[in-house]
Amino acid sequence: MSALQIILNICLILTSLVLIVSVLMQSSESDGMGALSGNNDSFFGKAKNAALEAKLALATKISAGIFVALSIVMMLIG
Repeated sequence: MSALQIILNICLILTSLVLIVSVLMQSSESDGMGALSGNNDSFFGKAKNAALEAKLALATKISAGIFVALSIVMMLIG
């Protein structure tokens, strides 16, 4: 393995970890089982986390793009 492949592998691992964490931190769009137990959010509760959700969605999109680009580069190199 060359030094470039090692660096790209490390970047690919870090990008995949960021992608996993950003996807897992996003909240679900549906109520799911929370509706059965009476767990409902008011308008203000939903609006409070809108900025965080937007940042997580942006981080997911960026890390997914970097992940795909690094995967293609790794395929072309190796």
